[in-house]
Amino acid sequence: MAHTHKSNWELIKNGMFSENTIFRMAISLCPSIAVTNSLKNGFFMGVSVIFVQTMVNLTVSLIRNFINPKIRIPIFMMVIAGYVSLIDMSMAAFARPIYKQIGLYIQLIVAFASIFARAEVFAVKNKIIPSVADGLGMGIGFFLAMIIISFFRELLGKGALWGFPIVSGNPLLIMILPAGGFFAVGLLMGFFNWVDAKLAERKAAQETTEKLAA
Repeated sequence: MAHTHKSNWELIKNGMFSENTIFRMAISLCPSIAVTNSLKNGFFMGVSVIFVQTMVNLTVSLIRNFINPKIRIPIFMMVIAGYVSLIDMSMAAFARPIYKQIGLYIQLIVAFASIFARAEVFAVKNKIIPSVADGLGMGIGFFLAMIIISFFRELLGKGALWGFPIVSGNPLLIMILPAGGFFAVGLLMGFFNWVDAKLAERKAAQETTEKLAA
C-alpha cells in the first residue's frame, strides 16, 4: 500500500490550489461552462461536488482492503453513482427551483474524471483521514473555481449577483453565453498560472540568494 507523507492540511491546500480541478488540471470543465452563468447555480454545483468527492474518498478508503483490483473500476463507479443519486434526489426534493436549472449537470457528476481519479490514485491507497482530507480539498478547490467563475460571469453578464441587481447599465451579455464561459475560464486559468509562475520565480530567487549568502 502507498501512503501519503503530507499532512492533512497540506492535502486540503493541494486540492484547493496546486491541483485545482478547473484552473490547474483542466478536467471536469463541463459544469464550469454550463452552470456558472449564475452565482447561485455555481454555489450549489460546488457544494454537491464537495459532498460527492469527500464521501467517495471516505467510502473507497474504508473498503480499500476488500476491493479486488480487477473489479475496482466498476466498484468505484457504483460508489460514485450512489452518492450522486443521493444528492440528486435530495436536491430534487428540497431545492426544486435550483434543481430545474442544474439537475442534468448534477447527474453528470457521476462521470467527473476528477472524482474517479482521486479514488483511483489516492483513496484506495490511503487511510480514511488523509483520504477525507484529499477529497475535501479537491471538492473545495472545485467549489472555489465555480464561485469565482460564476461571480464574474453573472456580474458582467447580468449586472447582478445571486439574482440581485448590483450594477446598472448595459451588461456584457456574451458573458452568460457558453462562449463567455470559455472566455472567463480561459482568462482565469491564465491568471492563476501567471501567479503560480511568479511565485515560483520568487521562490527560486530567494533560494539562490540564500545559497550565495551561505
